[in-house]
Amino acid sequence: MKKVSIWMMSVMLMTAVLTGCADKEKGEDGLELVHKGEFIFAASGEFKPFSYVRNDMTMTGFDVEVGKAIAKELGLKPVEKRIKFKGIVEGVKTGRADVAVASHTINDQRAKYVRFSTPYYYSGPQIFTREDSDIKTTADLKGKEVAAAKGSTYADTAKQYTGNVKIYDSDITALKALSEGRHDAVITDFVTGRSAANEGFKIKGQQLIERSAQAVVIPEDNPLMEKKVNEALENLRKDGTLAKISIEYFGEDITKEEATEKPKK
Repeated sequence: MKKVSIWMMSVMLMTAVLTGCADKEKGEDGLELVHKGEFIFAASGEFKPFSYVRNDMTMTGFDVEVGKAIAKELGLKPVEKRIKFKGIVEGVKTGRADVAVASHTINDQRAKYVRFSTPYYYSGPQIFTREDSDIKTTADLKGKEVAAAKGSTYADTAKQYTGNVKIYDSDITALKALSEGRHDAVITDFVTGRSAANEGFKIKGQQLIERSAQAVVIPEDNPLMEKKVNEALENLRKDGTLAKISIEYFGEDITKEEATEKPKK
């Protein structure tokens, strides 16, 4: 009996600890935050030029600057939190971050567990190969070895066309492997692939498979955060901030849906 009581007390204590970790603080406007006065946003730091780590170990990139701009609109201190991409959605669900600004494609599977903001940019998966490849379209991927990033929708896309998919921790490492002679192709965001090509990777863009919308990931139980983030994004669209950040990193405005119409190599 004594052992049962000790076991029950241990369970109750653990439950209390876990519940306490998930507790959030409310601001004056009722907005629930991990820490009052701070806007903690997650990004992977593995997805250049969207988010990557500088020599001083801080993050920068398009996603990071958008996160900072949203925080400013909300009147909160921006706090970057680096989480591996495959764990970001779970991190937002469990309260490790207030939101994620990490290039998440809006899809039904993720929408079962989290909320999405309105899109803050538009992109889409594209096939990348070496320059001497015969692969041009998805029809050419049958039986080929295709690499993609772990936890990304691009890995799911690759599996639709081949049973031989190799998974990497990030899109950049997959593209580097392709450039160095491994695998037949990589499927990744067309902007990421194009940026890698511009940086000297020996790769070539082929078919743009589809178009997709990327959004901020928000906890399912925080509808006020969704409302506030959407308002912030609308203001950032209207005053040109989103477009300015996009042009700084990509040389074009990918925050408008038509930006994906003509992907370049």
